[in-house]
Amino acid sequence: MPELRLEELSAKTIVAANGLTLRPGQEQFVTPTSYAIADAYINPSTSWPRVVLDDDTVVGFIRGNFDPENPQEEFRSCVWRINVAADAQGLGVGRFAVLALADEARERGFERLTVIWEPGEDGPEEFFLAVGFRIIGETQYGENIGALDL
Repeated sequence: MPELRLEELSAKTIVAANGLTLRPGQEQFVTPTSYAIADAYINPSTSWPRVVLDDDTVVGFIRGNFDPENPQEEFRSCVWRINVAADAQGLGVGRFAVLALADEARERGFERLTVIWEPGEDGPEEFFLAVGFRIIGETQYGENIGALDL
């Protein structure tokens, strides 16, 4: 397993995060990283953008959202975006990022972390279930809502 660490998204890492490439077929399930990066600065008080580094190479990006006052429970403590470089998938990068986000959520007093994903072949469902999320509902658009108890 690689030596992974998290770092706050910065001018030093933003270009590499934006350049992360996915496996063929995954693009339809993921908003481009540039959108997620822009999102992070719309609500900086609730956003938690981080890159995952293996040594000094950016291999992943995760954005969490912490908004205890949000009227929609699934957005109070959630995985907003996660991208892992194609050649780093299957090496524990995504798990590392999600568990780090879960630790942050726990430290902030949350009891659960949520995520919303679109089901489908090549989609992230298998990953989220393997990390420990369980499906607790569905959005009005047919996306799955998952929860990880902390």
